[in-house]
Amino acid sequence: MTRDDIDALVGPATPHFAMQLRARIEQLISDVPEDDPVRRHGEEQMQRLERLAFASSKADDHHREPRTRPGWETIPSAAPEWDPILPRQD
Repeated sequence: MTRDDIDALVGPATPHFAMQLRARIEQLISDVPEDDPVRRHGEEQMQRLERLAFASSKADDHHREPRTRPGWETIPSAAPEWDPILPRQD
């Protein structure tokens, strides 16, 4: 098991399948020693998938769209993984 194996699972993740992928990674790293860097990477990616489950995108920081952008509040699915709170729809 390598970091690349974990990244191959996380790479195409979508909110709909984030928790299933998280469970798969948990299984894959269950026998990996606690101090192994691959296990730590797997745990970090499991946390990322948990956040993604409540978001609509896993865009990295450099792809952020500012919430101050005109019309932001009208975008129905603008909750990225790094900040999964959807804009209010009143």
